[in-house]
Formats: sequence, structure tokens, C-alpha cells
Amino acid sequence: MDFLNPRALRWKIAALAAAACCAVAAVVGFLVHDATRERGLRVGHDRTLTRLIVAEREYDRTGKAPADIDVRTRAELPEPLARDLAERRPETDGGYATWYDADPPNWYWMWGAVAVGEDRVLVVRDDMSTEVRSLQLLDRSIVKSVLVALVFVVPLAALATEPINRRLRHGARTARRIADGDLDARIGHDGRARDEITEMSAAVDEMAGALQRKLETERRFTADVAHELRTPLMGLVTAAGLLPDGEEATGLVRDRLRALNALVEDLLEISRLDAGAERARLDPVPLDELVADVVRRTGTDTRVDVKAAEVVETDPRRVERIVVNLVTNAHRHGAGPVAVTVTGARIAVRDHGPGFPPGLLERGPQRFRTGASERGRGHGLGLTVAQGQSEVLGARLTFANAPGGGALATLDLAPRAA
Repeated sequence: MDFLNPRALRWKIAALAAAACCAVAAVVGFLVHDATRERGLRVGHDRTLTRLIVAEREYDRTGKAPADIDVRTRAELPEPLARDLAERRPETDGGYATWYDADPPNWYWMWGAVAVGEDRVLVVRDDMSTEVRSLQLLDRSIVKSVLVALVFVVPLAALATEPINRRLRHGARTARRIADGDLDARIGHDGRARDEITEMSAAVDEMAGALQRKLETERRFTADVAHELRTPLMGLVTAAGLLPDGEEATGLVRDRLRALNALVEDLLEISRLDAGAERARLDPVPLDELVADVVRRTGTDTRVDVKAAEVVETDPRRVERIVVNLVTNAHRHGAGPVAVTVTGARIAVRDHGPGFPPGLLERGPQRFRTGASERGRGHGLGLTVAQGQSEVLGARLTFANAPGGGALATLDLAPRAA
């Protein structure tokens, strides 16, 4: 299912939105954490100083320190506190020294000290655990809030991208239809705002229109050339018939005229197939008898094997055209032995030559290309015509290389049941 595909665009956008939320939350959380920590330290510092001032006044008045205040010598002070006290001057900062003593996870104290004699110091130690616990609770609250926000942000971001994904999928489907031969397919705009997807759709539609016009021009040119060649060709055939029989030149001329006539007929047939003017006339046909008769009339050394052949509703003339082209191609571009196997509604033609070239296996037959020099020379229209006729029949024609070597072409006249 596309919605659950982790590589889909919606989830990439959702991940980007989640990353942005996490980045913003991290920055805000850091600032809030730092500000809260500084505030806690300032509150602890002020509280400690207040206790020191009160204790110093009490000591000056009574000569005794309050019960919660220690009186120590300078040597008994922690080293950081003693160092800070030594740097203090009563005339400038009152002589009050402080030190934050933190040893996570359970030791957080704010120390304060003030000298009240030559070697007597009032010492205050204030517990900062409450401020630290509050800061930890704040951090956990921020993390929980971010997680809760992500629970809503990620699905909402995925759903918000659905219109974009729908437009992209529509464009991809239309592009595939164009690639499959539906040159009238267009993405369209549907009055949407002018954005990047709309521009891409318009560009694809313009490309499809230009491609359609170019192909239609080529089709008309092919059909016109083939029709124009027919008249002088028929004159050449008639003139060749007047040449004396038995001479080498006569045989050569007639052979080349047959090849030229076959080329013109192939071009005319391809132009009709391209124009979609061909329609199949279906009749019940015993497939084994039809194939055996067609192969026999090719006059080639081709073996026919029959395995449970069926009576198939098809157009026998088009099946004959396909089989003749496949067998002729096997003898012309492959190597013997050539075998035709009929199994159910499937016809397989195999030779023992070098096999089909990779380009043909990948892209299918292309007119005026044989694909590989080792498969001989030719105009490459035979397989193109066979492919077009199979599409008219609603059959499937596939090309592969047999495991033991050689080319294997398979015509499946019942592809849905295969």
C-alpha cells in the first residue's frame, strides 16, 4: 500500500516536519533550560547571601552565630570557597563569598562564607535540590510535550501532503499511459494554482503533444512513401516478368524485387497498425492444424511439436502473419534447428543461434534495427509487425533467450489464463 510505503514522499515530508519540530523544540528547550538554571542559581545565591547577612548581624550583636550557621576556620573551608573568600574585599563586595557545589545525581549545595574575625568564618550551606528537581521536571515536561506534538504533527504532515501526492501520482500514471502508446493522454491543470507541479504537468503535456505530432508526421510519411512506392514497384515487377528465364541477372533482379515488395508491404502494414486501423476477426481455430499448415507453407526446414493444442478464438490470418515472421526471423538471423512448439494456446518458436540481443530483450523490437551484427542483416520490420499484430489480437508476444542457447519467441493467445 502506497500510504504505508516508508519511501513515499509524504513520509519524507513528515520526517522533515518532525525534524524541524525537534530542532525548534531543542533550541527552545535549551534556552528555557539555561534560563531556568540561571534563575535557580540566582535565587539560591540570593537566599544564601540573605542568610549570611542575617547571621553576620546576629554574630556582631551577640557574638554567637545562629544555630543553622557554622563557624569555621579558613583551613576548614572547601578549597573553592576558601579561594573565593580570599579574593573578596569588604569595602567593595561586602566580603561575601559563594560557591555552587554540584555532584550529580544527589549532591547540590550553595555555599556562602563571610569572615568575622582573623581566622573565624561564618559558613552557610543551602540545599539546592529543590531547584535542580524542578529543572529536571521541566526538561521531562519539554520532552513529553515534543513527543505528544510529534504524534499529531507527523500524521497531519502526511495527510497535508496527500493533494501533492495525488497530483504526482496522476502525472506518473499519465506518463506511463503515454509511454504505453496512449498519446492522447494529458495530465491537465484543473484550475490549480501556478506551482512547480503545475509547471511540470504543463511541460509533460507539451512534450506529449510534440511527441504525438512528430509520430503522426512520421506515420503519415511512412504510409505515403509506401503507397507511392507501390505503383512504380508494380511496374518493375511486371517488367521483371518479361525478362528471359534462366539467366543469373533475371534471378537477381526478381529476388531483389521480392525483397523490396516485402519491405513495402511491411511498411504499409506498420502504418495501419500505428494508425489503429486494424481489427481482429475472431473465429474458432484448431491451433495445431493452423500452425502446421503455416509452417509447411513457409518452405523452411522447421520442426513442429504439438502438446495438447487447443481450439482458440482468434484471427487465423494474423496468427499466420506472426508465425511466418517469427519462423522467417529464426532462419534468417538465428541458426538451425528451428522448432515451433504448440502447447495449449501458446506458440513458441526457438532457434539455436546467438540469441536475441540485450537491447531487444530490454526494449522490444524496433523497426529498422536488427540489434546485433551476429544475428545477420535486415530491416528489422518482421518482429515489429509480429508485435503489432499480437496487440491487435489481444495476445502477448515475448522474447527471451533459451537456457540452452538460441532465441525463443513465445506467442500466448490466452494471456489472461496464463
